[in-house]
This record gives sequence, C-alpha cells and structure tokens, in this order.
Amino acid sequence: MNLPRTIAIGLIWTYKLVISPLLPSACRFHPTCSEYMKDAIEKHGVLKGVGMGLRRLSRCHPFHQGGFDPVR
Repeated sequence: MNLPRTIAIGLIWTYKLVISPLLPSACRFHPTCSEYMKDAIEKHGVLKGVGMGLRRLSRCHPFHQGGFDPVR
C-alpha cells in the first residue's frame, strides 16, 4: 500500500473510531459511506476513491432511499 492510500484509510479509520460513535447512525446505505470510501480507495486509488466517496456522501440524505450500493 502506498503512503497517500495509507494516510487516507487511516483518516477514515480514525473517523470511524473517534467521531462516528458520537453521531447518530444515519447512513442510508450498505456498506456505510465511510466503509464505501475505504473500499473505493483500496480498489481505485486515493483520487478516484475519494471522489467516489464524496459523490456517495452527497446522496446520503433523508430524501434519497439509500440501499445496497457496493463499490464497482
């Protein structure tokens, strides 16, 4: 794993461990948005993976039905 990928996944891991437990569970998707971004970074690299994760986060709101949306 290269350094940018390791740093990005470490930041997601830190979010899941430190910040996420303080927030109500609100993700409308499976896998969760943070897990989706981690998977996207692992599969497609940092730039494309973060872009995919941000697009996913933009759809995670009460007016979207959510559902199963794996990284492709």
